[in-house]
Amino acid sequence: MRGGKFVFAQLMEFLPWKRFQRLVLKYDGDRYVKHFSCSSQFLCMAFAQLTYRESLRDIEACLRAHSAKLYHLGIRGRVSRSTLADANEARDWRIYAEFGQALIAIARPMYADEALSIELANTVYALDSTLIELRLSVFPWASYRPNDSAVKLHTLLDVRGSIPTFLYVTDGKVSDLAILDQLIPEPGAFYVMDRGFIDYTRLYRLHESGAFFVIRAKSNLNASTLFASRRSQQRSAQRPNDHPQQLLRSQGLPASAQTRAHQRSPDRQVTHRADQQLCIASA
Repeated sequence: MRGGKFVFAQLMEFLPWKRFQRLVLKYDGDRYVKHFSCSSQFLCMAFAQLTYRESLRDIEACLRAHSAKLYHLGIRGRVSRSTLADANEARDWRIYAEFGQALIAIARPMYADEALSIELANTVYALDSTLIELRLSVFPWASYRPNDSAVKLHTLLDVRGSIPTFLYVTDGKVSDLAILDQLIPEPGAFYVMDRGFIDYTRLYRLHESGAFFVIRAKSNLNASTLFASRRSQQRSAQRPNDHPQQLLRSQGLPASAQTRAHQRSPDRQVTHRADQQLCIASA
């Protein structure tokens, strides 16, 4: 007869359960709960995530198939779709949000010394969003198109260790740019983004905070319209910073956001290095 704990139970032992219980008490998560506690709900959803369950029905069928082992997994009470659905709807989401941040705080130092493909000591973040389609009849509040429903998950990923450090859920209509207003920039960190995040006013806020960003250029953006080439500078009496400064000011940026250097790459394309280390990649 097999002895010892199940693998899932051993994995869950690494979690800071005292911190979880303090959060449950803080937000009265188990108030009026008789059988299916917040910890049981968390274990069910963690099991579903690790085993790639696709729906509440799938979670119920999988766990009921091993109903005799649920107690040893730490799950108390009978697992059913209605119980899970009610718990997911009624329990305070802040319990799991703060617990997730606590887990991130534990995990990030473990990858602090992980080497990147580039020699860079700064923290590097990747920012993007993904659209999650939903059924309109079940989620009428998540309006996206007349006949569709969706939410958008905005994620800030720490490249070292691929650890999400910021998650924000909005309805599908919210622009990617709006998430830049929710971020608290980390001084000295690099933010890697796609062309959908080009907004000069918002990007300058990153510059003001001491952070850097790397972003792809839009397909209709011609670098020659943004910066004067070396040849045109030689023919003109203007300083190298004059033309970029005028353009950036027209985009809502202060005069201090200027280009520092202009260089020509071997392939004869003009490359630029801005004060804020803005890197524009070709589309």
